[in-house]
Amino acid sequence: MTNTIALVDDDRNILTSVSMALEAEDFLVKTYKDGEDALLGICQTPPDLAVVDIKMPRLDGIELLEKIRKKSTLPVIFLTSKDDEVDELLGLRLGADDYITKPFSQRLLLERIKALLRRQKLNSDSTGNDCRTGITRGHLLLDPARHLCKWKRAELNLTVTEFLLIESLAKRPGLVKTRDQLIDAAYGETIYVDDRTIDSHIKRLRRKFKSFDEDFDEIETIYGIGYRYKNIKE
Repeated sequence: MTNTIALVDDDRNILTSVSMALEAEDFLVKTYKDGEDALLGICQTPPDLAVVDIKMPRLDGIELLEKIRKKSTLPVIFLTSKDDEVDELLGLRLGADDYITKPFSQRLLLERIKALLRRQKLNSDSTGNDCRTGITRGHLLLDPARHLCKWKRAELNLTVTEFLLIESLAKRPGLVKTRDQLIDAAYGETIYVDDRTIDSHIKRLRRKFKSFDEDFDEIETIYGIGYRYKNIKE
């Protein structure tokens, strides 16, 4: 089945060149020149993934992502300039799954799109063939086959990346996972992201849990090494 990609950028050259690269890989591409048009199009015909520029007229990428996240866990990759570090981190906190700095390699963008779609398919596959079993750790319940996460019976709306991170940590409570190990769990061994990206995802994960329970402290930081899920009695 052909996957649909929403490509949102006010640069016509990027819209044209990236569209050609994606279509050559058999993706169906819908292009939008600003956030307003993209929001309308995405709501009317939801794509499988969106690639969104941060700096755009009418409605910028941050605002667009914020509106999308109110209704959907659609995988989103941000395109950001080198001097957009603040916007980039804000985007990750709001729920972007990844970001790529301009100028970028189209091959790298393709690989990250494919990796996100693979993870999305794995987590949304409810056929019963998913080899991963559910996880229960105290008040935490994870069901990978349904992409379901509950804390004290409250359901949390997690992105694919967030889900894979909490799953990786909760599988082995008490065991420290380095940032490199978490990158492999969430992105795969062929995709490069820096430590800062994992830290941003973990911060956002904690905030989501704390929105239901202010006392949530199960994800522990091991300074200079990584993170671990608190070893509690089940």
